[in-house]
Amino acid sequence: MRPSIRAALEHAAELTRNNRLVDGLELGESAIRQASDDERPEIRQWLADHADDFVGRNG
Repeated sequence: MRPSIRAALEHAAELTRNNRLVDGLELGESAIRQASDDERPEIRQWLADHADDFVGRNG
């Protein structure tokens, strides 16, 4: 996945953890819409691997 998309997803997680759910969702959705079909499986895996980042839990 492109570094810009990864950075947007990481920032979306930060916004969500800081009680800015709508902003986080908008940013994440925008990043996903910009992704190519080839990037989408990697994004899905990243989201699964980093789900706790969005809620502030540590494994």
